[in-house]
Amino acid sequence: MTEVSNKAERSSHTVILDSLMVMIVIAAGILWVSSPTEKLLGDSAYSVRSAFHGLFAGIFMVTATIGLYQALRLWSGIPLNIRELELGSIVNAFACFLTIILGNWLYIPYRAPGGPRAHFLERLPEIHGIFFEFKEFTALFTLPLAVTASYLICLYGERMKANKALRETTALLLVLNFFYFVVAFGLGAAITKLKSV
Repeated sequence: MTEVSNKAERSSHTVILDSLMVMIVIAAGILWVSSPTEKLLGDSAYSVRSAFHGLFAGIFMVTATIGLYQALRLWSGIPLNIRELELGSIVNAFACFLTIILGNWLYIPYRAPGGPRAHFLERLPEIHGIFFEFKEFTALFTLPLAVTASYLICLYGERMKANKALRETTALLLVLNFFYFVVAFGLGAAITKLKSV
């Protein structure tokens, strides 16, 4: 009976994932055909970099928010589907990694002569110090937090249910991951509005 229910569960997960992929392809196709790309991306030489950084930051926002919800469930001892938690934590860590890599790639034009850094240092040095440097280092906290939470979830799996200290530690890691992400995301959005690359 258990084997049949596992196959049915895997089958339903496959249908859901396949449906999501089809919807993503359709949405991307509609966006590609109907939107003026130059307006969507902007006229900067770094617009594609920025778009991908923003895309993965958006994905990271969703996964970190789900992680916050799962942290509440872990902390409260509410029954969990560990397989969903494992998959979500891996996607969260991967989205975090890509967001940081692409953000660091954007840091190159930010620091270039005549770039936003020079603009802020000349006119508003506190903007660079707080909005960018603080944001950059705050954002870097998210990766070890996300990876550690994912590692603990994948390593202990079902054993997490019986170990309160482990559940609470993992929950704390997920909450801190969300907190540092929100700070970095907010400051990054503010910098983009003040002066983009």
